[in-house]
Amino acid sequence: MSVTRRSGVTAAAAATLLFAAQLVAAPAYAEPDVEPTQPEVTEPAPGLLHNVTYRARADGTSRGAVVAYKADDQNVNSEQPTMLPGQTFEVNTVLSDPNLAGMELSIQWPYGSNLHCEILVDDQIVAQADQFIAPRLFRAKDDPLYGVMKCGAPLDNPASGLPAPEAGIPDYPPQPASEAVPAE
Repeated sequence: MSVTRRSGVTAAAAATLLFAAQLVAAPAYAEPDVEPTQPEVTEPAPGLLHNVTYRARADGTSRGAVVAYKADDQNVNSEQPTMLPGQTFEVNTVLSDPNLAGMELSIQWPYGSNLHCEILVDDQIVAQADQFIAPRLFRAKDDPLYGVMKCGAPLDNPASGLPAPEAGIPDYPPQPASEAVPAE
């Protein structure tokens, strides 16, 4: 047998063994049963902050779009993104109270569009809204909020811990008493 033939036979035998090894099932070793541990229920820390993601989209012709959102517990921020069809405006912020998360999306008159907004708190959708704004030839005089879509909590709510403004007429300082001229 020549060296060439011997190396060919050796290669064929090695290939046959590798192929046969693929057909034989390997033994599986079972791991011992582990008792599942109950996760400890803990109260959230009072200073726990939540990641909030605001998403807004306008599908249609819409110019002058304004997105207003709760930037933190006390402030509202607004931006004027270019809202092209299918393009999503997204902004991330942090709030200590996720119930304060809210946004408004508005477009200019006379344009119309399908408006969509989402609010995610810690990567979970908590508020979502869709609204069709029809184009109008004339300004809507009886509806000042035409073209505005609200999503989530209202933006004019005071933050928790701050005193709410009192309803009614504010107290004015008393007027100085006019000096009456004694009658003679």
